[in-house]
Amino acid sequence: MTPTEQTTVRVRIIDTTSYIDNLPAAPFLSPQFPGLETLSGPSFSFLIEHPSTRSLLFDLGIRNDWKNLAPVTTRRIEAMKITPRVKKGVRQQLEEHGIDASRIEGIIWSHWHWDHTGDPSTFEKSTALIVGPGFVDNFLPGYPADENGRILESDYEGREIREIAFDQNLKIGSFDAFDYFGDGSFYLLDSPGHAIGHMCGLARVTSSPNSFILMGGDIAHHAGQFRPSAQNPLPSTISPDPFDTNSIAACPGELFEHLLPEKDTTKPFFIVARPETGPRVAHNIEAADASIVKLQEMDGLEEVLVVIAHDSSLLSVIDVFPQYADEFLGKGWAKAGKWLFLKDFASALKHLDT
Repeated sequence: MTPTEQTTVRVRIIDTTSYIDNLPAAPFLSPQFPGLETLSGPSFSFLIEHPSTRSLLFDLGIRNDWKNLAPVTTRRIEAMKITPRVKKGVRQQLEEHGIDASRIEGIIWSHWHWDHTGDPSTFEKSTALIVGPGFVDNFLPGYPADENGRILESDYEGREIREIAFDQNLKIGSFDAFDYFGDGSFYLLDSPGHAIGHMCGLARVTSSPNSFILMGGDIAHHAGQFRPSAQNPLPSTISPDPFDTNSIAACPGELFEHLLPEKDTTKPFFIVARPETGPRVAHNIEAADASIVKLQEMDGLEEVLVVIAHDSSLLSVIDVFPQYADEFLGKGWAKAGKWLFLKDFASALKHLDT
């Protein structure tokens, strides 16, 4: 997966929100475990800085005034009885730390869902909106031109919409890829399934050795959807202990085996939900499954840090904006954070004992 050119970009992970309290897990994850009936977590955005001074944002989290989203979206939020809690918008955070947001070349939407799109209208019209395949045909025009529109006209009005075509005959792992800068420093990865046009980002942040940050968006909604795997079997001992990261003792992996499908330590805890009734989150379940398999291949590489958009388990490991994430390999973030999501199964383990 190493291109000839060794250009790198710098990446900062922006914790934009406290995400959504009381988000029902059933439309996203199957099976259901005690203590995991609802989900909550951050909504990460990423600042990507190229050495040429070109810069991008990958996702924008939730906009501060989320009640001003398209009515079809706010009605769904209210019907699900979920509560977004926004700290600060991306532009505000950038400017508080001296970054000239007017020079951002483009905003990449991993996909069109409201907890990723933020408010592009807070950026200059010279900042392009970069989207995945099928976006224009399926989501334009936005509201209010289309009273049932799921995005807003103000998200794109007066700015270039750049729809990525994965036509470079390029593969990164098993993903179809688009080399954004043309020098191997930042790729967009075609990862359909959860939503039309869903894309991941892959940034090379160091060379010699090479290391990469994979910006997963909603390719998965919990690390238990892609771990364990054949590439990352559940270890016999887990350190740091996900229930006590300050403990010098390791946690035995066998604690979790009864929660795994067929007690198979190479299969993830969850699959993409297939609800027979109620809301269905995945646009195409089979494609979502296939994208997760591709993600597992990348996740098995020690030089890749996988950051899905709402992974709260990483917050105790990573440095967020304004700090850089470039040196994650030397700091051991990927290894330290790999199994911290297991703390979410505390209640499920207690139920096994009763």
